[in-house]
Amino acid sequence: MANTSSAKKAVRKIARRTEVNRARRTQMRTFVKKVEEAIASGDQAAAQAALAAAQPLMMRAAQKGIVHKNSASRKISRLSARVKKIAA
Repeated sequence: MANTSSAKKAVRKIARRTEVNRARRTQMRTFVKKVEEAIASGDQAAAQAALAAAQPLMMRAAQKGIVHKNSASRKISRLSARVKKIAA
């Protein structure tokens, strides 16, 4: 349990940041799922549109420290390759 006033404030700040981070992470995962579903359906136009929407969210999450930068880049790279593969 936090004893000092600064520790109590830190607990409040952490709780607020956790909510924001959880919302961002959830939103990112939702957009990634939309890309996955579009790939599964085989619709390249929808997959490209979904990837274009998901990519900035993933990089923003990496920038904010919610996911690691390399993890976001890897995920974008793999999704891009799969979207490109649909056209072939």
